[in-house]
Amino acid sequence: MSTTPIIQLDDIKVHFRSRTGPLLHPNIVKAVDGVSLTLMPGETIGIVGESGCGKSTTANVMCGLQKPTSGTVYFRGEDVTKRTAKNRKKIGRVVSVVFQDPSTALNARMTVRDQLKDPLNVHNVGEKSERDGEVEELIALVGLPHSTLDALPGQLSGGQRQRVAIARALALNPDAIIADEPTSALDVSVRAQILNLLTDLKNKLGLSMVFISHDIQTVRYVSNRIIVMNHGHIIEEGPAREIFSNPKDDYTRALLGAAPSLLHPDMTKIES
Repeated sequence: MSTTPIIQLDDIKVHFRSRTGPLLHPNIVKAVDGVSLTLMPGETIGIVGESGCGKSTTANVMCGLQKPTSGTVYFRGEDVTKRTAKNRKKIGRVVSVVFQDPSTALNARMTVRDQLKDPLNVHNVGEKSERDGEVEELIALVGLPHSTLDALPGQLSGGQRQRVAIARALALNPDAIIADEPTSALDVSVRAQILNLLTDLKNKLGLSMVFISHDIQTVRYVSNRIIVMNHGHIIEEGPAREIFSNPKDDYTRALLGAAPSLLHPDMTKIES
């Protein structure tokens, strides 16, 4: 397996001008403030923290949706910090995103078939005549029946829509998937199913994954390594088992002792 990171962030800062404060001296919100991390081939990183800690902004930098204020972003060792059209297309082939609400990723007026075909058409993947076959393989890969292809998103359940969103994310055969709170908008009964699906796909396809969540128990279930963020900083990171058995920071200990898992209680007993 390659020793070159799929994604590397080097001292990333994302600062926003706040609408509060005087006009000439606006307050600066430091959403991400000096974050460095690497995602290796086949690895799953869990990034955890409360709302506003900077985890989703970090994920957006990793997939090219957010330009950093300073710092450097590397994909497979190549500097792609500048958001040129060429770099955006390159990132789109390497990294796919699964969002919290599948409705944001799916067009309500397009059939599932057309939605899965869309990235193949945009990136001109394979022959046109082969794309229907590719789409049928994708829908089977995420455990949905062939009939789903002719449905509109509104005709599907939340869990089915998220499976379609995952299939779309896999369409370009990416090296990595960034999953930003992919289960928090779903019913408890289907959260574990989606987590199992993501884990199975990661193992089957050899994917790297970044899993973003405010629920540290969920992160533990899917991750090799956990990164804990607070106020735009990484305050603790290490192997998942170590973070749970011997947390170093008070904030991490508070997360572990806070709300129960969003998963079914039995799921939290499964070792990652």
